[in-house]
Amino acid sequence: MTSALPARIRDLAADPESSFVLIARDGGAELLTGDVVDVDALADIPLDGPGGPREVFALVPYRQVRERGFVAQDDGTPLRCLLVDEHERLDIEELVASLPSDAIALRGGGFDISDDEYAEVVERVIADEIGRGEGANFVIRRDYRASFEANDRVAALTWFRALLEHERGAYWTFAVVTPGQVAVGASPEAHVVARDGIVTMNPISGTFRHPAGGATRESLTEFLTSTKETEELFMVVDEELKMMSQVCSDGGRITGPHLKEMSRLTHTEYMLRGRSRLDPRDILRETMFAPTVTGSPMQNACAVIRRHERTPRGYYSGVAALFTPNGEGGHDLDAPILIRTAYVEDGHLRVPVGATLVRHSDPIGEVNETHGKAAGVLGAIGAIERDHVAEARDDDAPAEGRLGDDPEIAALLASRNTRLADFWMQPQDAHGADAFTGRTALVVDAEDRFTTMLAHQLHHLGLEVEIAAWDAVPDGAIDAADLVVAGPGPGDPRDGASARIARMQQVVARRRDEGAPLLAVCLSHQILADSLGIDLVPLDAPYQGVQKVVPVFGQEASVGFYNTFTARVPVGTTQRGDAEVSADAVSGDVYALRGDGFASIQGHLESILSRDGIATLERLVGHALS
Repeated sequence: MTSALPARIRDLAADPESSFVLIARDGGAELLTGDVVDVDALADIPLDGPGGPREVFALVPYRQVRERGFVAQDDGTPLRCLLVDEHERLDIEELVASLPSDAIALRGGGFDISDDEYAEVVERVIADEIGRGEGANFVIRRDYRASFEANDRVAALTWFRALLEHERGAYWTFAVVTPGQVAVGASPEAHVVARDGIVTMNPISGTFRHPAGGATRESLTEFLTSTKETEELFMVVDEELKMMSQVCSDGGRITGPHLKEMSRLTHTEYMLRGRSRLDPRDILRETMFAPTVTGSPMQNACAVIRRHERTPRGYYSGVAALFTPNGEGGHDLDAPILIRTAYVEDGHLRVPVGATLVRHSDPIGEVNETHGKAAGVLGAIGAIERDHVAEARDDDAPAEGRLGDDPEIAALLASRNTRLADFWMQPQDAHGADAFTGRTALVVDAEDRFTTMLAHQLHHLGLEVEIAAWDAVPDGAIDAADLVVAGPGPGDPRDGASARIARMQQVVARRRDEGAPLLAVCLSHQILADSLGIDLVPLDAPYQGVQKVVPVFGQEASVGFYNTFTARVPVGTTQRGDAEVSADAVSGDVYALRGDGFASIQGHLESILSRDGIATLERLVGHALS
């Protein structure tokens, strides 16, 4: 870095009309400068300039999720693009030394929603949303707010320096300074990266707040053996695999789990990889946004956020996206999630944080999680007292000094994979099962993108597969397919007022009336059961992200379940009308149905939790098509 560059950064900070971005990643630092334009949609991000492909940095707000047809409060936060004129590599030590370091005190700090109010929101979401089948997990945020006496841009550079000095393990540490929009943060999570035709996603879930005195093997073991934390991670991996199956020709392969060790917090993470040739803007659109900061299924998660969050999200849970020209005439994409980020405006600081709510959630525990996440940011920037133990940790310590490399911890992490489907742990190339080659399948999506994973597995079995939304599929397409897969979805299968439920009832009935091959999954399995006169009842406790070994017509199968309602028959029932029933010997809960030309399953055979998923799917498809 030249000696003039620190002065240049000071000049940029002093000019209220200038725009620049500082990024620390991969052990180095970068300065991006250029003009700013705001655009309406991801497709409008101007990747092509007068001289050909150009580099663009974009701040993508949460409200862009409306591009996928999902709901969001619209606060007008811009999709802001920096058209990069200059991209300079910096020496990180010289950069740090050049940045302001005087502490900036906060005044009047606190959450916009009290602890008691947030705990009440948690209770409502568990009871009214998860408890009524609206989804498996949801992230509800609250904002820490404070004011300070300093120039916004100087504050951003000061806190950027503090993050570089006092936070470790971040994927990106960054400061984005544009007129009217200033943000500084240290995101642990790469949402989506696309380079050389390979797409990578990095779901991180579970938050271990280091205790006083620092993390130990014993305290970390307690965290890693938590049912809530384990299932939370599995659920977000399932949700991101839905996205991977949408954008990648080979669906996506899982590696991990690993520990993401930061100065004050530790998380668990997996890596998902697949191949794609889509435009990076399309990849970004189809992966809006990470379930780790929204929930699952994604469409309903957005609706739940809209019902329970009092104010719009702004950039929280969106992404910072850097589009860089590559040697093939296109662009690579690097897009971390906008979390662990402070937003600065006119002497005010806002730090949004959220907790992932699942069926096991304890309201007080989720309150404490938001405090921990806010403290992680505020402590790193020096706005509150820093943890001296965290300060003493040496970022350059040898790998053997990290808990993730402790043999007992590594073995505990690796043991998680014994619960997961081998199918998603290895490359998936369509093998073209002889029985299904040349047959067509239409998957009807009832607002749960598990259908993308189902479609990928069906393709793996040799079928030619199309997906159609429940409200866009014509009757002719339903009639024409060799196999119709009536898909899963959220909600109460008994809700006669729901247009979605009514349409899925029509899809199931149309195929049954014609005697045409049908496979019904989860919600549609319940609808099929109802058409056979089988009772539908709510479970005593939701099966959201639960793995069960269940009987499926004479064979035991390990299957993942995401249901709040169940079809139930008297214990011992094996037949209902023209359908054979496979049910629980104790509860009478119906796990599968089959008859001439049809089959159904309550669980999600496509889930990572379904160790016997692909084999069971092949059996049921074979029966329906026989």
